[in-house]
Amino acid sequence: MSELEQVIMNIIINSGDAKGYSYEALNAVNEGNYEEADQLIEKANEALEVAHNSQTDLLQKEAAGEKTEVSVLFVHAQDHLMTTITEKNLIEQIMELRKIVNKLVK
Repeated sequence: MSELEQVIMNIIINSGDAKGYSYEALNAVNEGNYEEADQLIEKANEALEVAHNSQTDLLQKEAAGEKTEVSVLFVHAQDHLMTTITEKNLIEQIMELRKIVNKLVK
């Protein structure tokens, strides 16, 4: 596997982990487990940071004149990262709403 392919896979894997942690956090808050939800969102943030740093490294190399080969896998990685960021942001908003609903239901 080339260095670029390793970077791409790093973006995909960490984005996938972040998405999974985000949905687990939503499930936890739905059950009233707020501390667990916060810990899972933190894990999602950490995984996203790793993925985003990999993307940033590629962008910095491109800006320095080192061209990056664009492949379907590379496009998939970028898509995966951006949708994960969007979903995590929406999940965090839903979690806040769910906390309010949980209080009202009790």
